[in-house]
Amino acid sequence: MKNEPGRPAQLITKKFAKELHSNFMKYRASIIAKYIKKEDANAVWFSVEELENYIHYIKSKGAKKGFAVNGIRFYFGVYPDEKKYADKAGLMTLFLTATGKRIRPVALNSVQTFALTRENNDSDDQNDNNEDIQSIEPMNYGSIGRPPSLLY
Repeated sequence: MKNEPGRPAQLITKKFAKELHSNFMKYRASIIAKYIKKEDANAVWFSVEELENYIHYIKSKGAKKGFAVNGIRFYFGVYPDEKKYADKAGLMTLFLTATGKRIRPVALNSVQTFALTRENNDSDDQNDNNEDIQSIEPMNYGSIGRPPSLLY
């Protein structure tokens, strides 16, 4: 294979992945299920195509907005317990947001200046240059692993 990628440093063993998932089910999922009185999602799936498209989108949109996109932060969330969310209502989800560093200033009016100031201060990782880029839309709506729970 031409240009074969290097082995990622963050890979873990299948055994450790099973341990992590088992710990989640034992120490988090059981508590959540007691509290919400139903089994919650325990996994989220996005296709490779969806992820590649999102990566392309955030890099392109980030560049137009003056950012060097350097990553994606994954947040946990819970769908509102409303009818319009159907079988996902009240269940846990995962959504993705672009992170990056501002590489060039953009022309600003007073409203945009406020937004930019807020945008650059909304991250716990400001000093790491991995701040959430609030002006690029997060991605959600993967397929959730919900009852019956998926087992790793």
